[in-house]
Amino acid sequence: MSSVLYDAQGPRAKRRNAVFTVVFLLALAALLWWVFGTLNDKGQLEWALWKPFFTGTEAWTTYIWPGLQNTLKAAVLAVIIAMPLGAVLGIARLSDHAWVRVPAGIVVEFFRAIPVLVLMIFGLALFAEYTNVSSDDRPLYAVVTGLVLYNASVLAEIVRAGILSLPKGQSEAAMAIGLRKNQLMRLVLLPQAVTAMLPAIVSQLVVIVKDTALGGAVLTFPELLASANTMSGYYGANVIASFTVVAVLFIALNFALTTFASWLEARLRRSKRGTGAVLGADDVDDINAAEVGGPHKTDGV
Repeated sequence: MSSVLYDAQGPRAKRRNAVFTVVFLLALAALLWWVFGTLNDKGQLEWALWKPFFTGTEAWTTYIWPGLQNTLKAAVLAVIIAMPLGAVLGIARLSDHAWVRVPAGIVVEFFRAIPVLVLMIFGLALFAEYTNVSSDDRPLYAVVTGLVLYNASVLAEIVRAGILSLPKGQSEAAMAIGLRKNQLMRLVLLPQAVTAMLPAIVSQLVVIVKDTALGGAVLTFPELLASANTMSGYYGANVIASFTVVAVLFIALNFALTTFASWLEARLRRSKRGTGAVLGADDVDDINAAEVGGPHKTDGV
């Protein structure tokens, strides 16, 4: 069976792909066997190194849980601030007014071009020099500041691209029936763009969660990855075991985030299926009247 993008595979292509699959699986199995053998020879698979994570709760309550709490705290704060800020900047870049569009574009391009770690380091220096934030709280403030400035700029581009990806006829039809620019954005473009933008937004949220580890590596922020360093030293240099547990937690956290986003995207797509109804001039009058709190008539259409 053929499609627009490719032709259906023939017998030779199927056999070739089957051979490639078998070769890849054998190579992967060999690699895993080599890794397992190397770790075993180095003594990294001894039960004594893994025992703290499976017997007792000391490792979890003393190291892992506090680090996970700090990771989630920084990520949640960054998301709460960066998402609305990114939406405002993204919409501002689409403004018809140059005095709004140009400054927003400069801000977005400036902070999007700077590595997030550099922003965190600058944030730490600024909070130390010009604020009264305590030394214990500065790493958290610096991490959140860096994440917000960088990811708000990236989210702004996602919002702008999502709105521009909609068919131009959507805007033309809305303006033809008398909707104003802000009504067009709120009632027509943004509701449709959210569904299209959701996968990219979720990918950026995953990046936010992972980038909190930069604060632990450089700014002494006691997040999940930093707790692995302390934990591995306390339990006899079980570096592989400690970082494996932390890696599994990051994977589980991000997998839960992407799973929820997939469910939300499917729900939004189901809820936004059109009914086939046509919006007329009287409906626009009702919308305008509801917004201004009184009767309002548009010009004839």
